[in-house]
Amino acid sequence: MDEHELLNRGEIEITGRIMPASNATFFGTATLDGESIECVYKPVAGERPLWDFPDGTLARREVAAYVVSEALGWDVVPPTVLRADAPAGAGMVQAWREPDPRQDPVDLVRPSEVPSGYRHVLDAYDADDRPVSLVHEDSDPLRRMAVFDVVVNNADRKGGHVLAMPDGHRFGVDHGVSFNVDDKLRTVLWGWAREPLDPDDAAGLRALRDQLCEPASDLVARLHELLVGYEVAATLTRCELLLRRNVMPVPSRGRPSIPWPAF
Repeated sequence: MDEHELLNRGEIEITGRIMPASNATFFGTATLDGESIECVYKPVAGERPLWDFPDGTLARREVAAYVVSEALGWDVVPPTVLRADAPAGAGMVQAWREPDPRQDPVDLVRPSEVPSGYRHVLDAYDADDRPVSLVHEDSDPLRRMAVFDVVVNNADRKGGHVLAMPDGHRFGVDHGVSFNVDDKLRTVLWGWAREPLDPDDAAGLRALRDQLCEPASDLVARLHELLVGYEVAATLTRCELLLRRNVMPVPSRGRPSIPWPAF
């Protein structure tokens, strides 16, 4: 059975709570006609109020991130739906993706030990006052995730929000604080800053832009169900700006550009 069918119509049973998390986040299963899928459930009632995002909107932003991911064709975000009839009320339900614990696409290493095939982001000190470097792998899936984060204006791309799949694919999760009209990009994936867009990534962005420019497109209609009009317009603006500049952005000098904590 299709994952979307299970997420949309399956009976959700909560089997645990994911800790720690800023908002109420539950692990469970969605079951329909004898088939089941593991999932993550975030009820709107468990969202912590934020000063810079309207109350009760984070679940919709998570779904909007999935919609954009699908429009790009990059499979950055696992299937994600809104459910009104979930156990603790309306909320976001997302297919669970089990990461490979042997892989670390984002890592902290000693400054002299940056692994081959990784990009350096910054130098810092750990809790024991030892120098460390924040690094991430130089891979196509992670680069596309970095581009995706620019488009959706992701304010919280922590290292732990990157899920490494055994086959080399990378999923991104926790996109509740995205789509703000103000520049909020906070991410650990700065390794491509100032570099030209990859041609394949640029092609995906142009296809996304064309859909966003068409008022009658399915993408625009879906985003208007999840976001307010000026947030949809700002998404198009970010996409157009990234294409026009044709380079990856650099960290802001006027505000934090790395989420805290970074992992």
